[in-house]
Amino acid sequence: MSEIRLFVSTTEAMAEQVMHALSDLFGEEDYAIATQEMDESKGIWEASIYGPAEQEPEIAGRFGGLVEKSFPALKVEREVLPDIDWIAKSLEGLKPVRAGRFLVHGSHDRDKVRANDIGILIEAGQAFGTGHHGTTAGCLNMIGDVLKSRRVSNALDLGTGSGVLAIATRLMSRIPVVATDIDPVATRVATQNARLNGVNDGIHLATAPGFHHAIFREHGPFDLIIANILARPLMKLAPDLVRHLSDDGTVILSGILAGQRWKVISAYNGAGLKHRRTTWMNGWVTIELVR
Repeated sequence: MSEIRLFVSTTEAMAEQVMHALSDLFGEEDYAIATQEMDESKGIWEASIYGPAEQEPEIAGRFGGLVEKSFPALKVEREVLPDIDWIAKSLEGLKPVRAGRFLVHGSHDRDKVRANDIGILIEAGQAFGTGHHGTTAGCLNMIGDVLKSRRVSNALDLGTGSGVLAIATRLMSRIPVVATDIDPVATRVATQNARLNGVNDGIHLATAPGFHHAIFREHGPFDLIIANILARPLMKLAPDLVRHLSDDGTVILSGILAGQRWKVISAYNGAGLKHRRTTWMNGWVTIELVR
């Protein structure tokens, strides 16, 4: 399935504003939204949204309307992306990402894994989550802290993407982990990545929207639930998520812009959890809550 990238070119500050506006506009939908620096010498950045080619008219119409109303000086451009090769190409130059003891790397950087590191091998694939985004790195740091500080018997990674957070949890703790995603492509890629890292026997994967799947009843309740999605779906999922949490469980949430954090915390306070801490990374936050 071909994909398209719609983007605007502007300054770093403006690209950040456009990304936030795109996240609000498409927050409950399964599109990747990102900013990236394109020309360091000229200070040119791009804010982009990725989606299936057949959905381009709808995405372009909404993106164009947003730009016309809020960023009239900018122009929406488009790029058609080949099925798979663009992802492999984009990952070729990525450096390993360190988050606490975790080092997320490609096969070309195996030699960067040090003696006390927990190396996580993530190759190019059709799912996002390489550790380079602030939400993924923030979750990895918090997962390491939680697993070191308290007893956890099982875990759930909701919206697993590439599977990197489930793999990290399993590698560090050796506890059983359930990992789910609404996208069957992501589930397949996560399965492949779990196998690459030698933990496929300890991670139970399923394609499941929300909590409507038998896997949650079979393996829950969970001592640790990790959900790196987006703010709006996280708020909507709060009651069901908390129902699947053990009596002394911990929740790690991310995919949340800094300005959205109080709304998310309020939703989970209302569902019976209390805020423990928030960490910031590149404009995004990761939130820890407990019973």
